[in-house]
Amino acid sequence: MRDPSAPPASTAPTDPVTRRPSGASWPQRLARWLLGAALLLAGLGHLTVGREEFLAQVPPWLPLDGDIVVVASGIVEIALGLALLVLGRWRVPVGWLVALFFLAIFPGNIAQFTEGRDGFGLTNDVARGIRLLFQPLLVAWALWSTGAWAAYRSWRAGRRRDPSGTMRG
Repeated sequence: MRDPSAPPASTAPTDPVTRRPSGASWPQRLARWLLGAALLLAGLGHLTVGREEFLAQVPPWLPLDGDIVVVASGIVEIALGLALLVLGRWRVPVGWLVALFFLAIFPGNIAQFTEGRDGFGLTNDVARGIRLLFQPLLVAWALWSTGAWAAYRSWRAGRRRDPSGTMRG
């Protein structure tokens, strides 16, 4: 029988070596903090010195004012960056939100490439193409550094087992 005064057992996936919750190792924490700082700085850039450069990534076919998109995405980046830095207990859902944000802005990066628009020193197709290749890495960084991918895999593994512990087909 479990001691009622004991804290509840964690359902978060754990690292098999350290028995820490996934996303809590020092390399993951460092990566999460670096990503949070990068998002915070990028978001501040949206609102200040980088505003014109960020406009190059807003597709002209988007039915919204480009400046509003730049400001709104900057505010979202600031919020996500702060969340990565200070909401350690909520790192898994924050990780999914950051990954979804990176997916949401990907069409802007594609448009910058396909329409040949310059921004952030990306003045040719090769540079813009290389930039596109980094977007999936940002998604992976968000999911790994927060333990979100490990949590998903653990959840999936649990859903595939029935109460007797056997795998379902």
